[in-house]
Amino acid sequence: MTQSRWRLLITPPADGPLNMAIDQAIMEAVAQERVPPTLRFFAWTPPCLSLGYTQPVADVDRARLAARGWDLVRRMTGGRAILHTDELTYSVALPAADPVVAGGIVESYRRLSAALVAGLHTLGVAPEADKRADGHHASNGPVCFEVPSHYEITIGGSKLIGSAQVRKFGAVLQHGTLPLGGDIARICDALVFASDEQRARVRARVAERATTLERALGRAVSWDEAAEVLAGSFRRVFDLVLEQVDTLTAEEGVRAAQLREEQYAAETWNARF
Repeated sequence: MTQSRWRLLITPPADGPLNMAIDQAIMEAVAQERVPPTLRFFAWTPPCLSLGYTQPVADVDRARLAARGWDLVRRMTGGRAILHTDELTYSVALPAADPVVAGGIVESYRRLSAALVAGLHTLGVAPEADKRADGHHASNGPVCFEVPSHYEITIGGSKLIGSAQVRKFGAVLQHGTLPLGGDIARICDALVFASDEQRARVRARVAERATTLERALGRAVSWDEAAEVLAGSFRRVFDLVLEQVDTLTAEEGVRAAQLREEQYAAETWNARF
């Protein structure tokens, strides 16, 4: 059987609007068969609060966000708010007909989570990726990491990797975040709450229901180590020829710059809901 060929792309740290623009540019290029299926690892500078596609921007305390020097961006995927800092972020862009993402979103989550789980096992932790019953730890709160959803990765019941998926342009994009360390609950410092007491309660709940790789493993893991291990697990689980490249194609770079300026850095996009 012929092995599938994917591209491995490790991009330099970028701001939130550019990171989301790059993901969309790659997705479009994959859909148009101008590039192979792509696994990307990236980081964020400065830290950035990302909102799910339909999440109200009113959830964000803009003054607190600015005081901390954090960016804001709206994802094209669903879910709730994530603070991107001290983490490894992955994205996978595949043609919609690829067997890895065949079927529904939940089924493709299950397949892709297998690679994430395998990588975490290699690092020395024992994660779980189970299908959640509807309403499991249901929450209407603004924080993504407060509650796991289908086939997201947990350690001892605490959420470790949060992922989201969109199907568009004839392709599938799934991206997600692995917190490496730091205070997982600091996201609450930039969100709107009715009182300081409510903020403190949600902060405590997030700290209980979510975790970081350092906390789960008992040691710090560098960004480079995590990326290398996860690349290896994707290669093994999906029997891939994974060809690393250093940069986007010229066309992807132009498209990403356009998307950043016209969409992801625009207030009309970020405050649309």
